[in-house]
Amino acid sequence: MLDKTQQLQAFERLLIIMDELREQCPWDKKQTLESLRHLTIEEVYELGDAILDNDLQEIKNELGDVLLHIVFYSKIGSEKKAFDIADVCNSICDKLITRHPHIYGNVTVENEEDVKRNWEQIKLKEGKGKKSVLEGVPKSLPAMVKANRIQDKVAGVGFDWEEPHQVFEKVQEELGELQAEVDANNQDKIESEFGDVLFSMINYARFLNVDPESALERTNKKFIKRFQYLEQKAKELKKDLSAMSLEEMDVFWEEAKKI
Repeated sequence: MLDKTQQLQAFERLLIIMDELREQCPWDKKQTLESLRHLTIEEVYELGDAILDNDLQEIKNELGDVLLHIVFYSKIGSEKKAFDIADVCNSICDKLITRHPHIYGNVTVENEEDVKRNWEQIKLKEGKGKKSVLEGVPKSLPAMVKANRIQDKVAGVGFDWEEPHQVFEKVQEELGELQAEVDANNQDKIESEFGDVLFSMINYARFLNVDPESALERTNKKFIKRFQYLEQKAKELKKDLSAMSLEEMDVFWEEAKKI
């Protein structure tokens, strides 16, 4: 591994290349904060995929792409005389020091939950002009990620269950309410109650130290792998998948589960 001097040299190299691209490359010269936004989101999702695949080489590559975007935004910021990469680095350093009083101050913590609670309370004090602790949750987050952040936020100020079994009981309660609306064939309320079930399941995941987004994506990948196995087997038998019975497909599905 490189020492700190070599790491700083590598970062300086990236800054120099960014300057050169911004001055000389037609595509790079054209980019704005707005034009980069959707590309940045895409890069973060690609990083997420690499993490789920536990592909360390690809994680390294995708982290480089994300870092490039941070440097790119900072370069544009410096051109606007608003901020530069030093401001970005100092801003996060100041924030980390402020929000870790148990490291850089005289606050005592016993566990991870104390750290998270302090973090949210400090954030609340920093945003004194905000009317709600939930104002810091980005509106454009995917619904599942947003639900997770909402629950983290309110838990940070003490609005939370005490034990996992209480949350599971809430899940069961919400499932019962959903089933009641299904039995009544009340479509509007079915959607509402289904949302409540999902919200309570996401909350339960938090108590189990499970990231619901990652858990669901792992299941997506697992399902895709098994279904593609089924497709391949049908192809080998020269059968049309849509013409196969559910029982026939289930045989291959059970085989796929063992792989």
